[in-house]
Amino acid sequence: MTKPPRKPSKPLLGDAEALLRSQPRRRRDPAQPNLPLDPMPRRIEPCLALLKARPPKGRAWVYEIKWDGYRLAVHIEPTGVRILTRGGHDWTPRFPAIEQAAKQLPVATAILDGEAVVLDERGRSDFGLLQQSLGGRGGNKASSAAILFAFDLLYFDGHDLTRMDLSERRHILEDLMEGAAGAIRLSEQIDADGDQLLASACEHGLEGIIAKRRDAPYRSGRLGDWLKIKCVQSDSFFVVGYEKSTAARGQIGSLLLAARKSDDLVYVGSVGTGFKERDALELGDMMDKITRKTPPLPYTGARKNVVWLQPTLVAEIDYRAWTEDGKLRHASYKGLREVQDNAAVYELE
Repeated sequence: MTKPPRKPSKPLLGDAEALLRSQPRRRRDPAQPNLPLDPMPRRIEPCLALLKARPPKGRAWVYEIKWDGYRLAVHIEPTGVRILTRGGHDWTPRFPAIEQAAKQLPVATAILDGEAVVLDERGRSDFGLLQQSLGGRGGNKASSAAILFAFDLLYFDGHDLTRMDLSERRHILEDLMEGAAGAIRLSEQIDADGDQLLASACEHGLEGIIAKRRDAPYRSGRLGDWLKIKCVQSDSFFVVGYEKSTAARGQIGSLLLAARKSDDLVYVGSVGTGFKERDALELGDMMDKITRKTPPLPYTGARKNVVWLQPTLVAEIDYRAWTEDGKLRHASYKGLREVQDNAAVYELE
């Protein structure tokens, strides 16, 4: 039998006519530590995925779909929302839908890590569509079509989560994102065999998968806690020239590409497919402003009608493999990278 509750020694409510008085407060001891809240950082350098040919094995890893867009950090702050690119540039005005969705999340302060994408009619992220929605490289349009797939939570209501394991951070992120809709969505984690998941991703025309260590803290840089495995290779290269063609749209027959090797540039071949008419016209306008008389790198090729360029434009290129003489095989143009995106140009070993 349950015991009845013990009567309180003093009545909970005093005389209704009497003034309620609290006990005298003691002054705070200045030596007493403050509440254990972490200051909100202005910016956190992102954790980057290391490229691997095959998925890792074992229960230590969990997988996600690889999204093809712009890496963003969404800062939810007491004064509003800031959306930062990978290079730390403020792009809040360019993603109004994501900004509005962030304001609706049930949290006072937070930093979300994710990828802004535009989906095609089959639900696949399309880098070209994202660029078009932003007005092309160097454009300043606001994208109403872009959505953010959030895959990590670095700061939450006064607490720095970067020292926590990925599994713990994801638990809090999933709770925060429960019921969320609109322009911010959860990038789902998948417990599966890496090889089977990669095969399925490639079969559905996706870019690839990401593998992440379950027990890893959030560490900035490309340290191997996150790995990317692609269906088709895709990397960034300098555009160092173009071959003129009277038959092609925009008079661009092909773009000449270069990679880094220490402090030098090395010619890695050309790309002549993947351009849309709009791409060719935009490229032509930009390249006319950065022409030069001599090649910006050693070049012994036999191409004619080459216009050389200052190596300032960075193009994202799909390709299948490398030839024995160090050139890209079956290359296809995807689009130009923004300077603010801080895309890393491919490094030759």
